[in-house]
Amino acid sequence: MKPLNPSAALGAVVGTKPLPRTEVVKKIWVYIKANKLQDPKNRRMINADAKLKVVFGGKAQVSMFDMAKHLAKHLS
Repeated sequence: MKPLNPSAALGAVVGTKPLPRTEVVKKIWVYIKANKLQDPKNRRMINADAKLKVVFGGKAQVSMFDMAKHLAKHLS
């Protein structure tokens, strides 16, 4: 996997060093679980805090399946 550069918004969550896409996803999940951002009723949904809201395009809640689509916009 080729390391990709995260945007400034994504870098606030996963760090600014270039990372492979798989590591970015792992770090996002660590952040989500550490901050208890998974919806308690529907575990497939992620409730965005201030940092993740920027990454998720301003959405307050995103499906875990849509998360990859939003992350792709912040990796180059």
